[in-house]
Amino acid sequence: MWVMVDFSYRNITSSMVILKCIGPDRFFLERAIFPQEVFSSVAPEGSQLEIWGIESYGPNLEQRLRVTAFNKEDSLVA
Repeated sequence: MWVMVDFSYRNITSSMVILKCIGPDRFFLERAIFPQEVFSSVAPEGSQLEIWGIESYGPNLEQRLRVTAFNKEDSLVA
């Protein structure tokens, strides 16, 4: 069984990005995040977040992050 962790991601760019969260046992989450939007969700601890930008030639992987619980009061803010 996984430990689920709250996380948030704020798109600080002026363009829409695609957030993909890939975790154990086929856990997968994908969302379009608009400029300046804050997206919050839960994912299994250790899941990988990928942030994809949209370029004229196609998608571009811009960032990779890990979902990690720091302690009871904090969670990863990507």
